Amino acid sequence: MVETKKKKSGAGTIKIKWVRSAIQAPVKHKKVVKGLGFTRLNQVVEREDTPSVRGMVNKIPHLVEIVQ
Repeated sequence: MVETKKKKSGAGTIKIKWVRSAIQAPVKHKKVVKGLGFTRLNQVVEREDTPSVRGMVNKIPHLVEIVQ
């Protein structure tokens, strides 16, 4: 029997807001922004709070902020 994973709403997630344009940013920074799932400026996305996502946010702290 296959077990399904249930998502806990709000538990173990972080909200990230894209606050600064990546036009003059290096290509690697642009790829990180896209990898986090952003498509437009001032967009807020909710991601799982994992070390990989935290690492991505730490690579571009000048472009994004963590929202409560």
